[in-house]
Amino acid sequence: MKRHPDLLQLSREHYGALKLARDARRAAASGEPGAVAALAQRVVQVFPVELDPHFCVEEQGILVLLAQAGQHALVAHTLADHAELRRLAKALATPDADTLLRFAELLGAHVRFEEREVFEAAQASLDMDTV
Repeated sequence: MKRHPDLLQLSREHYGALKLARDARRAAASGEPGAVAALAQRVVQVFPVELDPHFCVEEQGILVLLAQAGQHALVAHTLADHAELRRLAKALATPDADTLLRFAELLGAHVRFEEREVFEAAQASLDMDTV
């Protein structure tokens, strides 16, 4: 689907998040302590410079728009995912395969949820604003 210009950059950033989730899932599944530690360290380094700023843009823009449109369940789900991903990323300062797998699974599911539900609802609201 063609994205509204206000959503394009966020949608592009989701690709990098999906790659990180895939790599984290593979490392966790490998059971190799070195692979788990390397990916946990990557998450800890990447999260504050890529993922958290992305979340903040969504929280201060798209989620405000959705709340104003009465989409409270979508907003609550998104905020809960963001909070849990922040918690898991922080926990990965101590590498753990189970935590890494949980982070990977949630990040992948979260991106898909946003693309399929949150962005679709936001797109409808944004398109209505420009009509």
